[in-house]
Amino acid sequence: MLKKGTLIKGKCTSYSNEGEGVIHLNKEVIFVKGLIVGEEVDILINYNRAGINYGSIKKIHSLSKDRVTPKCKVATACGGCAFQSLSYHKQLEYKTSKVKDAFKYIAKLDVKVNNCIGMYNPYYYRNKSQTPVKKIGKKIVTGFYKAKSHDIVPIDECVIEDKRSNKIINSIKKIMSDFKIEPYDEDRRYGIIRHILIRTSLHFNEIMVVLVTNCDSFPSRNNFINVIKKENPEITTIVQNINKRDTNVILGEQERILFGKGYIVDSLCGIKFRISSKSFFQINPVQTEKLYNYIKDNLNLKKNDTLLDAYSGVGTIGMSLASKVKEVISVEIEKSAVKDAIRNAKENKINNIKFICDDASRYINELDKLDVLVMDPPRKGSTPEFLKAVNRLKPTNIIYVSCDPNTLARDINYLKDKYIIKVVQPFDMFPMTYHIETVMHLVRR
Repeated sequence: MLKKGTLIKGKCTSYSNEGEGVIHLNKEVIFVKGLIVGEEVDILINYNRAGINYGSIKKIHSLSKDRVTPKCKVATACGGCAFQSLSYHKQLEYKTSKVKDAFKYIAKLDVKVNNCIGMYNPYYYRNKSQTPVKKIGKKIVTGFYKAKSHDIVPIDECVIEDKRSNKIINSIKKIMSDFKIEPYDEDRRYGIIRHILIRTSLHFNEIMVVLVTNCDSFPSRNNFINVIKKENPEITTIVQNINKRDTNVILGEQERILFGKGYIVDSLCGIKFRISSKSFFQINPVQTEKLYNYIKDNLNLKKNDTLLDAYSGVGTIGMSLASKVKEVISVEIEKSAVKDAIRNAKENKINNIKFICDDASRYINELDKLDVLVMDPPRKGSTPEFLKAVNRLKPTNIIYVSCDPNTLARDINYLKDKYIIKVVQPFDMFPMTYHIETVMHLVRR
């Protein structure tokens, strides 16, 4: 391992799984955020972890033609974005190759992967922001944590979050200062406001502000809320979430509505969804609609099909496909998500969908018949029990939506003997980051 503080010179040859530039020096590997393939640089070694050296750029000797000026001033310090300095078309190339490599090296399959579908405007797309609030000196700041640390990087504008969120957060910081409302200090366990969470609606003029506090009430709360409303008339609801625990979990269990109805409404593919502070809802609705329409156009559903929507969250995929089939069975283990899903289906008058609160692996093993499967598991992927049941039930079509190509490639090993991979289509749901969403369409052999 290289010693911390060592200065080395090297050339970037590839990217890591999390988007850092990679330098090989003799037998050492160095990961560097913000470094672009082909660039020769001087690197300062900052720390070592799990056999990898992590460094920062001190001097660039040769700039890549793919380097661009980041929109964000703290892009290399903040842990949110990996690719602010890389041109967008190269980001899409990286994500396509990331999916190809997963199939090649993990599944041992040479699979055709379509080019990643990107955004026309890859900025200001996030409809949810949740920022910690801290005091540095006498100044109240909000921002994000440095990569692999708990040190906050103050930010006044995040260029991947809705512009309306940035404006409201800056306003709340100023009002907190005016009212002398202290941010929470996690070391001293003292203070009031821990996080500001904002959810925005793409299709309706609705915005929710959630103030996460360390206490049930605080001085001048009503006046504080009235000023927030006056200075930000676009806000349609304000919720106080109470989290007194010594934890990294942002939201607590107890909530009270301070203004408005306590939720906002947005839509996907013409279906309206009620979104509360804890609701799961896709972060990038523009790309989500593209992904859902892609599934609908390619799945070749029949009117007498029964479709299982596994790991269904609030049922967004299943509801978007319900008009194409006889019945949708939506299975999700999280009770609050199932509750939201039932309400959303009723409000949209979708009557041929039923919601099951259960573990997807347990539920599928109780089935005797299945026509079509749509599965959208968490980042850790599916389970052997679930995939073995799929092989037993032999649905004619499977859509696997994955947020991690490595677990997708691992799971295909359970299915490749009985299914043919028809399409692998990546979608860029999270521009400027290393994350990638992939849709895989399988048909029974």
